[in-house]
Amino acid sequence: MSVSLAQLSLAHYYLQKTLLANVYQVAKVTPLTPLKKLSARLNSQILLKREDLQPVHSFKLRGAYNRIVNLSAEQRACGVVCASAGNHAQGVALSANKLGINALIVMPVTTPEIKVDAVRRFGAEVKLIGQSFDEANHYAKQQAEEYGRVYIAPFDDEDVIAGQGTIAQELLQQQQDLDAIYVPVGGGGLAAGVAAYYKAVMPHVKIIAVEPEDSACLKAAIAAGHPVDLAQVGLFADGVAVKRIGEKTFKVAQLYIDDVITVSSDEICTAVKDIFEDTRAIAEPSGALALAGLKKNRSAHADNEKLAAILSGANVNFHSLRYMSERCELGEQKEAVLAVKIPEQPGSFLRFSQLLGSKGITEFNYRFSGRQQAVVFAGIRVNGIDDVKQLTQTLIDADFDVEDLSHDETAKLHVRYMVGGKPSTVINERIFSFEFPEHPGALLQFLMTLKSRWNISLFHYRNHGAAYGKVLVGFEVKAEDDEQLHRLFDQLGFVYHEETQSRAYQLFLQS
Repeated sequence: MSVSLAQLSLAHYYLQKTLLANVYQVAKVTPLTPLKKLSARLNSQILLKREDLQPVHSFKLRGAYNRIVNLSAEQRACGVVCASAGNHAQGVALSANKLGINALIVMPVTTPEIKVDAVRRFGAEVKLIGQSFDEANHYAKQQAEEYGRVYIAPFDDEDVIAGQGTIAQELLQQQQDLDAIYVPVGGGGLAAGVAAYYKAVMPHVKIIAVEPEDSACLKAAIAAGHPVDLAQVGLFADGVAVKRIGEKTFKVAQLYIDDVITVSSDEICTAVKDIFEDTRAIAEPSGALALAGLKKNRSAHADNEKLAAILSGANVNFHSLRYMSERCELGEQKEAVLAVKIPEQPGSFLRFSQLLGSKGITEFNYRFSGRQQAVVFAGIRVNGIDDVKQLTQTLIDADFDVEDLSHDETAKLHVRYMVGGKPSTVINERIFSFEFPEHPGALLQFLMTLKSRWNISLFHYRNHGAAYGKVLVGFEVKAEDDEQLHRLFDQLGFVYHEETQSRAYQLFLQS
C-alpha cells in the first residue's frame, strides 16, 4: 500500500501517542518466536508474537493500562467501569489494581465462573448483568453517567489504540526486515495500532487483517465505506465476535490495512494445533486467528519471506479443546466426511472398505433404513483436497453414490453424533439451528423459552465447552404457519439459521 503525505498525518499522530504510551509497568515485552515446523512446511520464515505470555494472557492489558494511566487525578478518584466477559475485563482489573483505582467490571450472567474469578482476583468489583454483552455494556455506561465513573472502551479509543500499538514497536525492534504482519480483528484496536505505527515508520511492510468468516465486521465496513452492524456474529472465536467495528479504528484501518482475509472455524482450529506443535502453547480461537489467515494467504507471498502473526491471547476454556481437536483435522484437510449410498445387501460394507484401501477410517455410522439402499456416514483420513477427489471418483467408478459433507456444518456439528435415523412416517418437518449462552441450566432455560404449540420432532445438543451452546431442533409445522414460527424465533432473541436444506439432514434424518 502506498501512503500519501496527507494520510501520513494520522499515522504520525498515532506513532507519537504510541511512543509516549506507558504500558510496561504492567505489560511485558513478549518474544517473537520462530515456528520452525510450520516454516519448513510452508517454505517461509514464520514468526509468532507471543501476547499469550502477558500477565493476563492477552494483549488487551496494553490498551487498558494506557487508557487508565492517562486519567487525571480527579478521574481516578471517580473510579472506572467497563463491560466485558473476557480479556478486556482482566486488563482493566489488573491496570486499576496497579494504579490503586476502584474498578467495576460488568459481565453478562452467562459468563463462565472461571472468568469471573479471574477478574475478582485482581481486586475488581464484578456485577453480573443481563444475558448478553450488549445488556452488560448498557448497564456499564449507565454507571458511568450516574456515578461519574470513567468508561473504559475495549477498542474504540485513541489511548487504547496507542497502547496496542506498542506491539508494533516491539516487532520492529525484534525483527526489522519483516515482509508482512498478520493481525486479528474484532473491534479493530490492535489492527489500528499496529497498522498506523508501521505505515508511519516502514510503510512497505504489509499489514494483513484477519477475521472469522462469520464475524467479518471490518470487511463489511470496507465494502460499505463506513462501519455497519452485522446481522449476526459467529461465536466460536468469541474474543473477536464484534458486530460493528469502531469508528476510530475503522478510520485507521481503512487507510493503512493492506488486505483483509477471512477464515473458517475449522481453519482456526488447525492454527491452534500448529501453534501447539511448535511452541506447546494453547491459543484461544481468536488468538490463533492471525496465523490461520497467514496460512490461508501463503500463496500471496514469495518463498522465504519473513511473515509474523500475532498470537493475541490464550484464555481458553479447557473443555473447548475437545471441539477444536475434532475440527482441526477437517481444517487442514486431513479428514473427509462422506455420505455414501451402498446396496442394502450382504458384502456391500466389505466392498466399500476394500475400495478405501489403506486409508484410515475415523468414523463409520450406519443404521438400517430400507431394503434397497443404505446410507453410510464415514469419516476417512485423507491427504488434502486432491486425495478427497480421487477417493470420491474411485467410489463413483465402483457404482457408489458419494457426497462430500466436509463443509456441511450440520453434518460436522450434529449429524455425526446423532442416533435414531429417519422418522417412520412422512412428517412436515423444518430444521433450525440455535446458539445460546452456555452456562449451568442453559439448556433447560432454552427449552423453557422455546415452548410453543408446534411439536418438536428432532433435537440435538452437545456441550463442547465453548461460551455458546449449539442446538439442532426440528419442528412439525405447516407452510401457512411460517410467519408465526419466525415471529417466535425473533422473540426468543437467539441467533438461528434454517438447516432444512442441509444435505446431511436430508440424507440421514429426513423422512
